[in-house]
Amino acid sequence: MAAAARFFIRGANSRLSISGFGTGAQSCFGAALLRLSPGCSSRTKTQRRHASHFTYQPDPVPTQYGPTQKMNLFQSVTSALDNTLASDPTAVIFGEDVAFGGVFRCTVGLRDKYGKDRVFNTPLCEQGIVGFGIGVAVAGATAIAEIQFADYIYPAFDQIVNEAAKYRYRSGNLFDCGNLTIRAPWGCVGHGSLYHSQSPEAFFAHCPGIKVVIPRGPVQAKGLLLSCISDKNPCIFFEPKILYRAAVEQVPVEPYTIPLSQAEVLQEGSDVTLVAWGTQIHVMREVANMAQEKLGVSCEVIDLQTILPWDTETVCKSVVKTGRLLISHEAPITGGFAAEISSTVQEECFLNLEAPISRVCGYDTPFPHIFEPFYIPDKWKCLEAIKRMINY
Repeated sequence: MAAAARFFIRGANSRLSISGFGTGAQSCFGAALLRLSPGCSSRTKTQRRHASHFTYQPDPVPTQYGPTQKMNLFQSVTSALDNTLASDPTAVIFGEDVAFGGVFRCTVGLRDKYGKDRVFNTPLCEQGIVGFGIGVAVAGATAIAEIQFADYIYPAFDQIVNEAAKYRYRSGNLFDCGNLTIRAPWGCVGHGSLYHSQSPEAFFAHCPGIKVVIPRGPVQAKGLLLSCISDKNPCIFFEPKILYRAAVEQVPVEPYTIPLSQAEVLQEGSDVTLVAWGTQIHVMREVANMAQEKLGVSCEVIDLQTILPWDTETVCKSVVKTGRLLISHEAPITGGFAAEISSTVQEECFLNLEAPISRVCGYDTPFPHIFEPFYIPDKWKCLEAIKRMINY
C-alpha cells in the first residue's frame, strides 16, 4: 500500500510542480484552487519552518586515519560506499532511485563510476529489496541495500527477522547472509510527519542475529558503515536524515573502521549519566552544558552507537560512578530501547542508584506534523528530568 501511494505521488509530481505553483495552465489551476479555499490568497507564501531542536557539535578532527576532507553526513556515506565498491569487486548497491543518487544523494555518481551492474534501481518493494539482498549475500557477494526511509522498512520485516537474522542459525553455520547491510534514513527531520520521521530501532533490537547501528555524525557514519559492511552478520544501518546536511566534519578520505558494540564516552562527568544515540546525542551534549551552567551538575555523555548488541559494560560502569541515569530517544517511550537499557542497569547497578532511572522519549502517539516541536524530547524536557533526579 505504501509503495502504491508513493508511486501515485511520484506520478502526480511528474505532472505538477512540487510547490503546487507552475507556469501557464498549472499556475492558473493552482490559483483557482486557492480562490476556492476561504482565507487563502493566490499570492505565494513562504512557509516558515521551526528552528532545529539541537545545535550540532562536530567531533575533533581525527588524525589516526590519514588525510581528511570536509564532508557532511551524506557525503561521508557516499565516501564509505565508494571505498567499498573500489576495494570489493563483488559489492553491489541497490534500492529505490539509488542509480540516480538517491533521494538524499548518498549514492550520487556511483553508477557512473562503477557501472549499472553494480549500482542499480529496484522496484518499489521493500520486501523484494531485502529478499534480493539476502540472496546476493548467500551467494557470496557483498550486498548493500537501501530502504528509502526507515518508515518503509516494515514491509521487509519478515525478510529481515525470519530470514536474514536466522539464516546462519538454522543451517548450523553451513551458510549465512552476513554480507548483507541495509541502510535507511532515520529519525525526525523537522517536517516529516507520520511516514518520514520514525525511529524503528527497537523493533529490530528484539531480534537476535542482526546488528543495529546508528551514527551521530559524518566521521562515525563512515567508520561504522564500513564496519557494518565488513561484519560477518547482517546489519541495519540507520542514518539520521536531519544530519545529512546539517552535520559537517573533517572526515578521513581513506577507508577506516570504528568497532561495533562499543559505546563512546563523549564527556566525563560525576553526577548524572546521559545515554543517547544518533541526533539525540547533540541534544544531550547541550543538556550537559546547561546542567553544568544552571544547576552545577556534572554530566557524563555516552553515545551508544550500536543498539544491538549494545555495550552494557560502558553504561553500567558510568552509572556506578554517577548513581543516576537519563536515557533519551525520539521513538515512543513504551517499548522503546530506553526501557531495555533501564531494565539492565536496574538489575546490574541497583545498589548504586541514587534516583529512579529517567526516560525522556517521544510520546505514545503517531509522529505529528505541526506538533513535532512538542513531540520531540528536547533539551528542556531533559533538563527537567535531571532536576527531578538531583532533587530526589
